Amino acid sequence: MRYPPEHKLATRRRIVVAASAAFRERGVEGTGVDEVMRRAGLTHGGFYAHFRDKSELVAEACREAFDEAVGNLERIAALPTASKRARLLIDSYLSARHRDNRGSGCLVVAVGADMARLSGSARSGYSRGFQRHLDRLCAALRLARDPDENRDRVTQLMSSLVGALIFARATDDPARSDALLRSSRRMLRKTFASFP
Repeated sequence: MRYPPEHKLATRRRIVVAASAAFRERGVEGTGVDEVMRRAGLTHGGFYAHFRDKSELVAEACREAFDEAVGNLERIAALPTASKRARLLIDSYLSARHRDNRGSGCLVVAVGADMARLSGSARSGYSRGFQRHLDRLCAALRLARDPDENRDRVTQLMSSLVGALIFARATDDPARSDALLRSSRRMLRKTFASFP
C-alpha cells in the first residue's frame, strides 16, 4: 500500500520529535536508532526510509530542538528592558523545572559534549543550529546597543547558564542542587539583570 507524501512527512516529523527528546534525555551517544523508533511508535526497519543514517537524524533533531526555543525567546523579547529580559531567561533557565525535565530542556546542556566528539553532518547540523540560536538570543535579549558587545554579553550569559545547569543536574543531592541553582540565579542577576 502506497502512502501519500504527507504521510511520509508526518512520519519523518514524528521520528525527529522523538529523537529530539531522546537525545536531550540520554545524549546522542546514549541513544540508539532503536530507542528513537520505539519512542516514535515505529519499527527499526522503517528508519532508513526516512534517513540515510543516525548522523542525518541528529542534525535534524538538533534543528528541531533549537527551533522549539523560539516561543520562549519571543516572550523574552517582548519585555521592555534588558534587565527584565535577562532576569526572565536566568530565572526560567536555572529553575528546578528546567533541571528536572531534560527531554524538553536546553539542547546545549544535553548534547554539547557529545557534539565535540562527533563529526560530519551531525556536528555541522548542530553547529548551524547553535549559531542560529545564538543569533536569536542576541535579538531577543538586547543586552547592549552595540551588536558586538551584545553578542559578547549574551555568549557570556549563556555560557554561565549552561555551566550552572550542568552542575545542578550532575549533583546527586537535591538540596545542594537547589542551592546551586539559587546561588547561580542570584549571581547572574547581579551581573546581567541589574542595569536599566
